[in-house]
Amino acid sequence: MAERDALADIAAVLRRGGVVLLPTDTVYGLAVATSAPGGVARLFELKGRGREVAIAVLVADAAQAWSIAARPVPPAALTLAARWWPGALTLVVRRDPAWTVDLGGDPSTVGLRCPDHVLVRALCRAVGPLATTSANRHGHPTPSTASAAADALGPLDMVIDGGVLEGTASTVVDCTVDPVRVLRAGAVPVP
Repeated sequence: MAERDALADIAAVLRRGGVVLLPTDTVYGLAVATSAPGGVARLFELKGRGREVAIAVLVADAAQAWSIAARPVPPAALTLAARWWPGALTLVVRRDPAWTVDLGGDPSTVGLRCPDHVLVRALCRAVGPLATTSANRHGHPTPSTASAAADALGPLDMVIDGGVLEGTASTVVDCTVDPVRVLRAGAVPVP
């Protein structure tokens, strides 16, 4: 019951447009509901990052990911997701033109990841996709504890402490080109 209450409390903050610092399967992240107006702008402000670098989106599962991707989803993206999700792999695909969330960067694409973290996937099921970025100031390392990340970032609406996280950032693969291209090497060893 306590876990369900905690999930409901976190989801309520996200629905109101709040920024939540939370653990993922890689590092601590800052998350906002993509359905909440102004949330993504707060992420850019907290990170001190320019809008030319897009914010990625975490999803509950592949079905939720492909619901915001342009059709047809590239076969390479389908194959990589089937192999590595849930996990530390972000796939950049063309986005459905009807999904107009401003994530910065190229508005025709979206970076999607289904994390291997039960809480984060449950939140995505509860409130929809989450715009999420690492919990650090732009250009600085991501702190391994929730308290250090919160101290580095300034006022947040909620902080979820998941213990010490010393993971590696996700691998980012561009599936808008053929053959696909690794944009950032990370936790998943994609050739």
